[in-house]
Amino acid sequence: MTQTPTAPNGAPGETRAYFTVPAKHPMVTVLGSGDALLRVIEKAFPQADIHVRGNQVSAVGEAAEVALIQRLFDEMMLVLRTGQPMTEDAVERSIAMLRASENGQAEAGQETPAEVLTQNILSSRGRTIRPKTLNQKRYVDAIDKHTIVFGIGPAGTGKTYLAMAKAVQALQSKQVTRIILTRPAVEAGERLGFLPGTLYEKIDPYLRPLYDALHDMLDPDSIPKLMASGTIEVAPLAYMRGRSQPIFTNVLTPDGWRAIGDLQVGDLVIGSNGEPTPVLGVYPQGERDIYRVSAQDGSWTLCCGEHLWTVRTASDKRRDKPWRVLETQDMIGNLRAAHARRYELPLLTAPVCFPEREVPVDPYALGLLLGDGCISGKTTPSFATADPELISALETALPGITARSRGGYNYLINRESAPSDSEGGVLTHPLKQALRTLDLLGSKSYSKFVPDDYLYNSAEVRLAVLQGLLDTDGGPVTQTDRTCRIQFTTTSIVLRDDVIALVQSLGGVAYTRRRAAAGRKPGRVNGRDVPFNRDAHIVDIRLPEGIEPFRLARKRDAYHAGGGGGRPMRFIDSIEPAGREETVCIQVAAEDSLYVTQDYLLTHNTLNDAFIILDEAQNTNPEQMKMFLTRLGFESKIVITGDVTQVDLPGGTKSGLRQVRDILDGVPDVHFSMLTSQDVVRHKLVGRIVDAYEQYDSRNGK
Repeated sequence: MTQTPTAPNGAPGETRAYFTVPAKHPMVTVLGSGDALLRVIEKAFPQADIHVRGNQVSAVGEAAEVALIQRLFDEMMLVLRTGQPMTEDAVERSIAMLRASENGQAEAGQETPAEVLTQNILSSRGRTIRPKTLNQKRYVDAIDKHTIVFGIGPAGTGKTYLAMAKAVQALQSKQVTRIILTRPAVEAGERLGFLPGTLYEKIDPYLRPLYDALHDMLDPDSIPKLMASGTIEVAPLAYMRGRSQPIFTNVLTPDGWRAIGDLQVGDLVIGSNGEPTPVLGVYPQGERDIYRVSAQDGSWTLCCGEHLWTVRTASDKRRDKPWRVLETQDMIGNLRAAHARRYELPLLTAPVCFPEREVPVDPYALGLLLGDGCISGKTTPSFATADPELISALETALPGITARSRGGYNYLINRESAPSDSEGGVLTHPLKQALRTLDLLGSKSYSKFVPDDYLYNSAEVRLAVLQGLLDTDGGPVTQTDRTCRIQFTTTSIVLRDDVIALVQSLGGVAYTRRRAAAGRKPGRVNGRDVPFNRDAHIVDIRLPEGIEPFRLARKRDAYHAGGGGGRPMRFIDSIEPAGREETVCIQVAAEDSLYVTQDYLLTHNTLNDAFIILDEAQNTNPEQMKMFLTRLGFESKIVITGDVTQVDLPGGTKSGLRQVRDILDGVPDVHFSMLTSQDVVRHKLVGRIVDAYEQYDSRNGK
């Protein structure tokens, strides 16, 4: 935009300036529909005379006012160049920021209105979520820079909404693997039992605002799946105390993974022998120093310093000594023997015993299709292989289908003709119907996964799925003077994790690494280069003796010729301090007192890699606030929001949010963002109401 200031023309002290709007920007985007934006500007600068002719805007008035108008139009043009429209609210907030800067209320290096209004956090369902005020932008920036952020301010300032947007952004960009949303159910207090309905019906009204925000930011159809898998958890604060370390720990049960905090005496969990074992007791342990115990295959868990571990050393094994029991703190600083890891951890002594489930597709055939099948749903399912043995296996395992060669290594999986076809009606493809029931039809190579009905099925079903995957996208890797390991490659992160879960559930170990697509030499197909568009995930596998990884003859023979898989092993790699946590212990009936937790480790762990939001924090007491803050795990982030003027706690109870700033102010990596009535983004009247109450409290000495 071109500005052309002129010499004073008119009353003394007045200045005239011209602003030319480039032709690529229609004047309606600058002035608003029906000149709505122009009227906002005229109302904000009543002493200035603003005229529009064609694509030229002129302003006459005091020099300071005209300069401010000029800056406003500059900022508006910067916003419009990004493709974002200007609204009446955006214009009003831009004027407020410019006036604050003009009056010396702004800090040095303050962000401009254009920088504030063009910072996009999340785009979802046709709308973009972004900060609307300077304080909101600083709040969002603080969340990026700090591990713990407090957003304190009146209602309507977007504290929780922006925090939720940052949480969803972090989840989608894989900065975290889980979102925890919580708020205190103060109205119910300890009297939930007296309210009608189930537990979820009782707590739902207090958590409804969090659900509503989630539906604004994610596909509503995906939310139930994310919550069912534990990727997103919405819970009242009271239920976090009992699940501090344990509550976030998945424990394996005959029905799949279950939070340890939900377990009761008599419930069944999986023991080290893969068999169900009952829970005999649940014992809160209070707050203790916590350590992160990591194994060499990438698995890890959290526990207290007094936690007991069943381990053995190379010397123990060589001398045929029994496994020993050590405390965590006894192993710190003693994890290496020369350059070797000292302490070996026990593994499952047998595959996990899940109840058998009926499945619509033969498990081995499903593994083959997940490996080299095309099940995008847009065309007839197909399969690519150079091994006729796999084609025969598919036709045998899938009734009602036949494989027809398309030339080369490509085969169409057609439905077999039936006498009833001539009678008319809709012809259904049995394989497509089955894949549709599993939510697999339409999957691409990078989005394939193993359905839960196969992941948590009998050992025979799980092994068959794994064999199908390894017969297609896996293979034996022979090594000189070493046993043969197994390698599997996929572009699907979910399928990678599912393969690891299958291996671990059978008593094996798996290591994973990523091969970046960028910089890789293109492959060759039919004489032409084919670039790699997605990163490859490589899984190195070792399975216990007696577990046959391959059915395909050539791979099976190579595997056994190479010495088989050897013995899978896990060793403690590191033990690192992890702060203090409230802990809980469960007692199981198994003779060795072991049960299976996340990553199929035979011990406890706590929540890590999570984005945790505590809303309405003014209604926590100091003990609850301390409990919540100490839930922080590795690679996690906490955002706490609240309004200290709206405390609903019983009389005489202190607010943890009011007290925490005096305690944590100045602590590194903890930030307090203060928002005011000027940051209210609801109805304009809300900001005026907030100001009125603040003035009333000030007059009455509150």
